[in-house]
Order: sequence, then C-alpha cells, then structure tokens
Amino acid sequence: MKQPTKLILFGLLAIGGGYAGQQLSNQTTLHNNITQTQGMENNLIKPVGLMSNDHQSGLSDLTMASEKAVNAVGHIQTHFVRSEITYDPLVKLFYGKDAYKTTERHGKSSGSGVVISDDGYMVTNNHVVQDAKDISVILNDKTYKATLVGTDPSTDIAVIKIDGYRLPYAEFGNSDNLKLGEWVIAVGNPLNLQSTVTAGIVSAKNRNIDLLSRNYNPQENVFPVESFIQTDAAVNSGNSGGALVNTSGELIGINTAIASGTGFYAGYSFAIPSNIVKKVTYDLISFGEVKRVQLGINLIENNTGVKKSYNLGSEKGIVIANVLEGGNADKAGLKSMDIILGVDGKNIRSIAELQESIVINNPGDKVELKVLRGEEEKMMEVMMAQ
Repeated sequence: MKQPTKLILFGLLAIGGGYAGQQLSNQTTLHNNITQTQGMENNLIKPVGLMSNDHQSGLSDLTMASEKAVNAVGHIQTHFVRSEITYDPLVKLFYGKDAYKTTERHGKSSGSGVVISDDGYMVTNNHVVQDAKDISVILNDKTYKATLVGTDPSTDIAVIKIDGYRLPYAEFGNSDNLKLGEWVIAVGNPLNLQSTVTAGIVSAKNRNIDLLSRNYNPQENVFPVESFIQTDAAVNSGNSGGALVNTSGELIGINTAIASGTGFYAGYSFAIPSNIVKKVTYDLISFGEVKRVQLGINLIENNTGVKKSYNLGSEKGIVIANVLEGGNADKAGLKSMDIILGVDGKNIRSIAELQESIVINNPGDKVELKVLRGEEEKMMEVMMAQ
C-alpha cells in the first residue's frame, strides 16, 4: 500500500530515548537511533566508477563553497521542559482527590544553526529551539552555551547567540537571484551526523506548502508566511536550521522541512529564502521582535476560471478579493477586483511570491505595485506602515 506524503519539520526530538520528527498533521513519525550494522557482507558495498575528466569538467565545483559553509554551521542541542495535564477519574473515585494532575516532561532535541556574524549570532528554525530551557552549540569541535535572542513563529525563524570572537560566518546571498536548476548545497547535522554536506538543484521557488498554518494567531500577531525554496538536496531529521548555500558559499536559505511518507528524505526539501531570513534576523537582533508590514488585503490566486467568473481583464497575477478599511492598500487607493501583476518591477505569479515581496519591507518603506484595473494598467505606490 502506498504511504501518503507528509510535510515534516526535521529537527530531532528525543523523549524517553526515541527520536521524533514533528509533522504538520500533528502525527509523530518515530526514528530509531543510528546503529552499526555488524555482520554485513563486504561485497554489498561496491566502489563507484570515476567519471572521466571530460564529464567532470561540465559539473560545478562545490568544494570551495562547501568548505566555506561547513565551518559556519553548528550542531544545536537543547533541553526542554514541557508541562502536561493528565486526568485520572480513578483518583477522584477512590481517593476523593483532584483527578487533574500537572506533570513536567523533560526531553532533548537537536538541529542545526548558521553563524551570521563573527561575534556569534546564529539563525535557526523556531521549532528547533521552541520551549528550550538550555541551548548548546557544537561549532568546529568546540561547545558553546547559547542564549535565545528572539523567535518568529510566522516564518519559523529564531536567533540565538554564542560568545565568540572572529568566528567563521555565512554571508547572505540574494535568494531572488536563484534560478531553477541552479546547484545548491545543504549543510547541517542530520541524524546526529555532524557537519554533513549534500548537493542538489533548485526544483521550484515560492512554494506554499501549508506548513506553518497551525501557527496562525492574530492575537499574538502571528501571520504565517510561506514562500519556500524547493530543492532535491538530501536532508533528514536534524537538518532543521541548517544552511542552504549557492556555489559561491553564500547563504540563500534555511533548511526547514521535507516532504516524505516515511519521515526520511524522499526527494523533496524546503528552505526559507535568505531575503526573508535576513529581514527577520535583523529585526530580532535589533528590536527583539519583527517589525512586520502588511498590505491589508484578502487575495485570490488568478487563473482562467477566476478570470471568467469575475469577468476580469487577465488570468495573470493575484486578484484582490477585498480591501481592509484603513489598511495600507486602502490608503493607497487599491480596490476589490484589482489584479496585482508586479511588485517593485518584479512579476508576481502567486500569493506566496507576493507575500515574500512584501514581508521583506520595513515600516516606512514604499512599495510600487503594478495593478490591472479593468483593462487599464496602473502603477500605484503603497506606504508600508506597521
């Protein structure tokens, strides 16, 4: 029977000796500890033939980028305590006591993190350090105590800090410049295997995989943002928070999730684009929170069916379903059934792509939208108030 594919956050979680990958469906996939396979016949392992120099010359040399990135990626280990409320009706029945009992559950988890400054600021996933009581980082064979600087559940990003001086760090690249088919490198600590490097290509951009929707909480100002880079670089549990770099060794994403029916790598992995990461980390370090901006609109993905249903002038772009009164879009004059075709000179083809183009802005920034209203194209400037 074919197993369904699940989207899995791939930090390692250990409670009572087992490992678990957290899943969007609130189910748990159990992973066994890695053990040596003694008694395996040697002839099961065969050498791989070498390619000729002619074939190798057509491939990208990833050695320099890998060497540069691997020294900036650390192994994060956390200890957490979570409160659980249990109910035992027999306690009430036989002893007359309160049947509800609060217990503390201790556990350990691990993942990866990327050093982004020479004095020890690191970026990782929020789900790697969530509820952590103690955080430690192994970086280039040295162990550091880490402190939590800030978290952003909307993007699943967190920043931690270790005490260091002249540490190797990753420089941010521009994730907008990524092209489909471009070589990328994933660096992390999968399955507790430290400093592991794998390579693949960019399979897709601006993916909304509905991974963070459970974090939605308007009261806490949590509005999930998803515009993932999809690659086929092999990643597994423990890679969460690790680096996705280009062939120049620049940080162009933070590895976050895999699509798998087994809990292990099955061909698809997803990373948060560096342009979002850069904005979020800067805000967390500078302000302790993310200074987020929004257009104040509800949107519909456009297509030929939507065009026909609403009698629109194009099947391209994103349709504004309604405009929030008093919001940034309303103040700029946008209207329901306007079609957003572009942002700051960049064509927009999906809601995820529009989200990414907006959330990287700061309060006070101006954004230029290319809008189709009826049959007329307009350029409209929006002031992005927080």
